[in-house]
Amino acid sequence: MRNAITQEMLNSFDSSAASDAQVRLAAHALSKTSINDAAFVASSANTLRHKFSLEIPTMPVTNQKSSGRCWLFAATNVLRELIARKNNIGQFELSQSYLAFWDKFERCNYFLTSILDTADLPTDDRTVSFILSTGVHDGGQWDMFANIVRKYGIVPKDAFDETFQSENTKQMNYILNRYLKRCAARLRSLHSAQAGNEAINSSLNEMLGRIYSFLCRCYGIPPRDFNFEYVDTKKAYHMEENLTPHTFAERYGVFALLDETVSIIHAPTKDKPYEKTYTIRFLGNVVGGKAVKHLNLTLDCFKNAIVAQLQDGKPVWFGSDVSHFGDRNLGIWDDQSFDYELLTGLALDMSKEDALNYGLSAMNHAMLLTGVQMENGKPVRWRIENSWGDEHGNKGYYICSDSWFDQYVYQAAVARCYLGDKAALADIPAVELDPWDPMGTLAY
Repeated sequence: MRNAITQEMLNSFDSSAASDAQVRLAAHALSKTSINDAAFVASSANTLRHKFSLEIPTMPVTNQKSSGRCWLFAATNVLRELIARKNNIGQFELSQSYLAFWDKFERCNYFLTSILDTADLPTDDRTVSFILSTGVHDGGQWDMFANIVRKYGIVPKDAFDETFQSENTKQMNYILNRYLKRCAARLRSLHSAQAGNEAINSSLNEMLGRIYSFLCRCYGIPPRDFNFEYVDTKKAYHMEENLTPHTFAERYGVFALLDETVSIIHAPTKDKPYEKTYTIRFLGNVVGGKAVKHLNLTLDCFKNAIVAQLQDGKPVWFGSDVSHFGDRNLGIWDDQSFDYELLTGLALDMSKEDALNYGLSAMNHAMLLTGVQMENGKPVRWRIENSWGDEHGNKGYYICSDSWFDQYVYQAAVARCYLGDKAALADIPAVELDPWDPMGTLAY
């Protein structure tokens, strides 16, 4: 049989391993130590100091707890800095639960609408299978955040606070997705029976009503109006009365910020030429909302836009893959701080293009860039505001090296004015990508 493992091969491998002192040393180390700890390179990690030539003062970090709402936390943290500066507030939060409630509700409608849009296809069709397997969960992207805020506005956290379910979403998501699959079967059955639009829409509305009721049980009933109370840095109390989520967002320039913000990506794959825009089929959360749209830029242009926004004193929402070369306790991501090849004997380096094409890497977490260390006009390390609480890193603030940034940062949301002569490219019609394209992955 071709490529079968033979006894001769095993004898050779055994002999080689037994005579290799490096193998024996690694075996001793790994018998009592994690691979990450054994591969750790302290001399490299020690260069990642929390000192930056450009650092934006920002509030204490937030905590998404056991939920996948990083994209909402990072995005609301952009907005809270905007509101805090206008009111001289030292610390406050916007309600992530409020946005998560409406995202969940809209996402359920988007899911069921997608089921109807593909009802003529068999359930084992790749697109249908993707929709069913993806279901409704916590993750998202910047444009999805913008859609929810445009439709439902924003509220302070004390107007719609956390619940156990909002902070621990696993069981809630399980119940919701089980019900959605039941709904999918029912809607496809009605379609197959040619029940007609009236019967299908009636059934869909009933399903959405039950979903809304379930979400109210998990989150509470979202507020229609509220008072905004805060104490400024001079200890003076303020209250703005009778606000709605929309008037609150309008008062503080949130809609203008959303309208001027562009999602840029760095995706160095041949199927996505630079200086073109891309959208992804069946990726969204609001039926009738704006499509998710990315402008793909070269790495230099991508980083220049981010640095320009930071230099203007504004943090940058970004999406990256945090599952590689990281130490949560230290709060670092750095590909030079872990020597896996020396420890394991395996060459693990891949280009960013290959990592995307072969499923090694894709965006999975959103955070804020709030500073950068520049040397000779080039970034060498970046300051990150995370949403995993303040127990790790520098009170919850992390660092990534520039080489890690190059390899594992994929997306950022920047104002159009920081794109320079590339700004007009954001308006060109988008190329549509398949639902499973890596640029369609969501941040948790």
